[in-house]
Amino acid sequence: MRKCERTNRGGTNGGGRVAARVAARAAVVVEDLHRSFGSGSREVHALRGVSFEAREGELTALKGRSGSGKTTLLNLVGGLDTPTSGRVRLDGTDLASLDEDARLTLRRDRIGFVFQSFGLIPVLSAVENVGVPMRLRRVPAKQREERARMLLALVGLADHVDQRPGELSGGQQQRVAIARALANEPALIIADEPTGQLDSETGRSVMELLRAVVRSEGVTALVATHDPNLMELADRVVELRDGRLVEDEA
Repeated sequence: MRKCERTNRGGTNGGGRVAARVAARAAVVVEDLHRSFGSGSREVHALRGVSFEAREGELTALKGRSGSGKTTLLNLVGGLDTPTSGRVRLDGTDLASLDEDARLTLRRDRIGFVFQSFGLIPVLSAVENVGVPMRLRRVPAKQREERARMLLALVGLADHVDQRPGELSGGQQQRVAIARALANEPALIIADEPTGQLDSETGRSVMELLRAVVRSEGVTALVATHDPNLMELADRVVELRDGRLVEDEA
């Protein structure tokens, strides 16, 4: 079942938002994606013919129960895995056309990752953690620190730049992780259950921040979440069930 986009016909502002959404470029295109693991009687079909688009400047939420294929889909879109069949295009680039070195460069330069467990380096300060992706690109130290501080200010942590992860709350650590994901000005942010270790109030605050960042920075975000209370914050909701897409609603 694929639901049609709902339009707001009640006013100019709503219609303008819908028109902007329709006009937005598809940053991520997933076409008939299949992913299987194992073979013979032990073969597991994690994804079964999934197709959808994620548009530039929008936050798309992936929902579904554990085992529905959300993480597998994120891994394929992020170039961390290769499909059994089908293809993924990011900004017009077919990921299947890239060798491993090119995919590594793509992940470093064009994709920002946010993990449920934050993934921060304990011995580094917040500003140093945000600077890690830029260090990998050999961005000069002064430029690296200036951008890291700017991004921490963007996520509301201007007063915590010198604190290490252990000195920050869970919500603050996830904000550092979001700032780090933006370090190299990515086209796409991939977040796998970014609120999974947070209480409901903090989780909603982090999701609202992601939405605000997507709109202010003009990036695309794919966010896997099992929390139905966070769906209303997304521009689009894609539901997976047993590896199949069962809903795609804006």
